[in-house]
Amino acid sequence: MEFGITFKGFVSPNRARNLVRQAEEAGFTQCWFYDSHILWRESMVAMAMCMEHTTKMKFAPCVTSPDVRDWSHAASTFGSLALQSEGRFEIGLGRGDSANRVMGKKPATLARLAEFSQKVKAMIRGEEVTYDGCAVPVKFPWATGYELPVHIAAYGPKALATAGQYGDGLILQIGEPDLVKWFTDQAIAAGKEAGRDMSDFKVIAAAPAYFGSKEYMIEKTKWFPAMVGNHVADIVEKYGTDSGLVPKSLTDYIEKRRGYDYSKHGQSDNPYLDFISDDIVESFCVLGDDDAHIAKVKKLQEAGATQFNIYLDSGDEEEIIAHYGNHIIPAFR
Repeated sequence: MEFGITFKGFVSPNRARNLVRQAEEAGFTQCWFYDSHILWRESMVAMAMCMEHTTKMKFAPCVTSPDVRDWSHAASTFGSLALQSEGRFEIGLGRGDSANRVMGKKPATLARLAEFSQKVKAMIRGEEVTYDGCAVPVKFPWATGYELPVHIAAYGPKALATAGQYGDGLILQIGEPDLVKWFTDQAIAAGKEAGRDMSDFKVIAAAPAYFGSKEYMIEKTKWFPAMVGNHVADIVEKYGTDSGLVPKSLTDYIEKRRGYDYSKHGQSDNPYLDFISDDIVESFCVLGDDDAHIAKVKKLQEAGATQFNIYLDSGDEEEIIAHYGNHIIPAFR
């Protein structure tokens, strides 16, 4: 089991540098950055900075979108970051939830997401690529043949199939082991049906982790199921609640959801949190004492997760990193 951390762009540069150094020393192997360019500062710049303060840690957006950057520009940025970090750059890829919707745009289609993943990987390898109606093909003369790992964020059946068919991994924003297994099994089955070798397929379970009293932990992490609920609402709108294509345990909790404020995406002061119950927070996050954290992360591992990625968005970031380095990560070594 690997361990990762995720930042939002409002972490100050000095603090981000200190946190990645601390996390690498503590045994975390990956650092992710939210990539929503209006809500937070440019993630690629932040990752380039943090790379210079680490030697082993991998970096990736969690997640970028096919519709934010021109594809050749995205590929050039990704390839450059991989080159200057000596192969420590990957990407998480999604349809562009907050990045698009905060501007009043719709997320990208899954077909566009799949095409983006393949075209960008090809450009970074150094292949000649034509995309999006370009009159002439694109080829990077400086490419080194790097194979960019692409991890696709998904919840719905078609998105999970896309992750299995085109991705090197799956990103799940949830810490509930039964749901992680349900999602993972679908993605892997789709990959195998497409004739892919899924033996090295990665599954990243991303969720907040917290210590303290029950009331304190829930208050600090209540924002997370609301963010997940935003994605679930999209799935329910598309598939309904009785299709059997989405677990009832996932859809029931959003019945009283009234909306979502994208300007407060993933933040504790989002005004639409009143539908979140304590049980849902405990289910979706990793909370409690050391033994509770170890037990739940082991269940996530048994469900198919290959990495537990802590969303460091709830405060006490230094303490959480230190606690994991001293007490949780050693249990998996």
